[in-house]
Amino acid sequence: MCDDSRRWRGGTTLTEVVVASGLLLICIVPILKALTAAQATSRIIEWRTQSLALAQGKLDEIRARSVHHYDESFDERSVSLDGSYLCTVKDTRHRDIREVSVSVGYDRDSNGKLNHDEIGVTLTSNIAKLGPGA
Repeated sequence: MCDDSRRWRGGTTLTEVVVASGLLLICIVPILKALTAAQATSRIIEWRTQSLALAQGKLDEIRARSVHHYDESFDERSVSLDGSYLCTVKDTRHRDIREVSVSVGYDRDSNGKLNHDEIGVTLTSNIAKLGPGA
């Protein structure tokens, strides 16, 4: 004679399922937060890397133009370089040398203006006027 109440029944109880689900939830939330933060950081790094490449290209273009057009101003405001990337050039003249600053950034608010908080990279270079024998 076997007593059915003494028999062990295999399976999972509702309490075990609730505890396991709670532990899983506690573990997944920090992982999801870390993945979200990593994605946002990755996007910022991508914007800054692209901004750096575009700023270097713009500065090289200005240097090349300055050989034949040194007396022209290189100032520009919020010029589109590559889709949503904008560029501002500040040209400061000194005697026989000029300081050129190129700021490039991603236009996050899509207003067509490069705002201070959108600037990813600023490169500054001095360009000297070539003499007649150079």
